Amino acid sequence: MSVWDDLVGQERVVGQLDAAARDADAYVTAAASGSALPEASRMTHAWLFTGPPGAGRADAARAFAAALQCTSPDRALPGGTPGCGFCDGCHTSLIGTHADVDVVRTDLLSIGVKETRDLVRRSQLSPANGRWQVIVLEDADRLTEGAGNVLLKAVEEPASRTVWLLCAPSLEDVLPTIRSRSRHLSLRTPPVAAVAGILVRRDGVDPALAASVARSTQGHIDRARRLATDERARERRAAALKLPLRVGDVGAGLRAAQELIDAASEDSKQAATETDEKETEALRAALGGQSGGRMPRGTAGAMKELEEKQKRRRTRSQRDSLDLALVDLTSFYRDVLALQFGSSQEVVANAELRDALERIAEGSTPAATLRRIEAIAACREALDRNVAPLLAVEAMAMALRAG
Repeated sequence: MSVWDDLVGQERVVGQLDAAARDADAYVTAAASGSALPEASRMTHAWLFTGPPGAGRADAARAFAAALQCTSPDRALPGGTPGCGFCDGCHTSLIGTHADVDVVRTDLLSIGVKETRDLVRRSQLSPANGRWQVIVLEDADRLTEGAGNVLLKAVEEPASRTVWLLCAPSLEDVLPTIRSRSRHLSLRTPPVAAVAGILVRRDGVDPALAASVARSTQGHIDRARRLATDERARERRAAALKLPLRVGDVGAGLRAAQELIDAASEDSKQAATETDEKETEALRAALGGQSGGRMPRGTAGAMKELEEKQKRRRTRSQRDSLDLALVDLTSFYRDVLALQFGSSQEVVANAELRDALERIAEGSTPAATLRRIEAIAACREALDRNVAPLLAVEAMAMALRAG
């Protein structure tokens, strides 16, 4: 086992990261022994991981962070390489407890200036164990413009042992000034068979179920794992895919839109309730309040700030849940389009809905299917612009009906 094992279908990226980790290890070893530092190196201080959803951008960044912190003595042997996956450096980096690896992710709509300044200050510290200070920013696309400008300064003038690992869906989601100072690695969508294989090997999923969810998510590793291990997630997906069959009637289409919104709200509420309660009780205790009792004077502002943060997180969670349903709808009509153009059944993602797919394919034209896919894309864009979710989904439902 090595830190690269979970990066399925990313052989080219793994090769580049492995080579950079070797050079980084040689640099640290030479610096510690007082030897001459290597002149040529494939290592750099800032990396930008891009790729479609589910490609494993964050997994690649965390694996690289672990390889940079690897302390296995075997890495110095002929054929050895950093990133064993077993040593303390690798293990703590992968589970998120390494003192020199900060993994930053957000449940909010954006990452602001204050949080970014804290990261920049952290990046100026020397590594605690003498190797590298690594900061993994999983949601670099959510940096506000001001936060991006704060980060730019740190990327332009990095500390000697600091490495920034930024993750974003595409180059266009990051400021041009930041991406021009970062080494770019583009990940691809993993093959369906490779995703099914890792679900069986790592998660003990039944091979038939693993193959089904890997095909239905078209290689999205995290979504495939969730569908394979969460029956409620499979039920919500099945409910979302019934919408195309209900838009023939206006009333049923509008009810389906409302049900889609309600399901996303319930999903986000279930995910947030436990976290919100723990955060609230922890803050109450820190401020000297009693559970369920009155808070000390002067603490109302802190409690209100936490409530606002939790509200923004719930909004983000609801949008993410709704967006997943819209992605599933897109895959449905993609399958319809494939059948209309005579593609083989092997390319169909939602094979369990073959009868419905064939019925809609025979009853419409490729042009109408493309318009429906565009309507779903327009709904996703409207949600990004903060249009009321119900209005956006109802408009989409009526566009699906019109074809």
